[in-house]
Amino acid sequence: MSRVKVIAVASGKGGVGKTNVSVNLAYQLSRAGRKVLLLDADLGLANVDILLNLKPKRNLSDVLEGHCSLKDILITAPGGFKVIPAASGKKSMAEMAQSQHAGIVMAMSELDEDFDVMIVDTAAGISDSVVTFSQASHHVTVVCSDEPTSMADAYALIKVLSRDAGVKRFKVLRNRLANDIEARTGFKRLEETANRFLDVQLEYAGYIPDDPCVAKAVSRQRCVSEAFPAAPSTKAFQELAKRVDSWETPDAPHGGLEFFVDRMSS
Repeated sequence: MSRVKVIAVASGKGGVGKTNVSVNLAYQLSRAGRKVLLLDADLGLANVDILLNLKPKRNLSDVLEGHCSLKDILITAPGGFKVIPAASGKKSMAEMAQSQHAGIVMAMSELDEDFDVMIVDTAAGISDSVVTFSQASHHVTVVCSDEPTSMADAYALIKVLSRDAGVKRFKVLRNRLANDIEARTGFKRLEETANRFLDVQLEYAGYIPDDPCVAKAVSRQRCVSEAFPAAPSTKAFQELAKRVDSWETPDAPHGGLEFFVDRMSS
């Protein structure tokens, strides 16, 4: 089994476009020829399927309850990537303790298909599931806008993941910014604060422009990369996919999704 690059996409607060980033990144990597698996890890408030107008008959809660296997719930999304849908409106899923994630670990170990990239769309905030999934990933990408609350919550997320999960390297993606200068200026502020108070390393992963086409695509339940191929945001997601493709996958004792399973088990 080939090595899979596991990328957690996280945000300190909701409403900053994290799921949009996950979906469009999966779309662009898939279009570039990569075999991509997108895990909706917002376990109790899933919305990847809604954003893509997918209609799963079963989801991750059915797997954990023993009704079916993980392979039974995989859905192919527009663009060709595979999606693991989670449950929406299930409090028990949202409140799963870290020890209860063993069921997800076992389910992941059943997948025998080779993937090049696995994108984990985590819940917003600093819940146990965010800590667990981030710790199990090769790369953690923190999405933040220019709103003061988004920046403050992004810093809080980085602090928690550094302290509780031992994550020391973060990619920071700026979303809904006017231009690269504004995006880098905000990143520098975040980086300076992190360097002063935390033992972490932040890397600028680029920015996605504030683009009305994104909202139009969402209203149509399509990702902007598919609905508006020439949109500024689509071009930015193409560039992001190229950068992500160049990120190294650290050596691990196992290949494929075994790495992810091992890290979640530890």
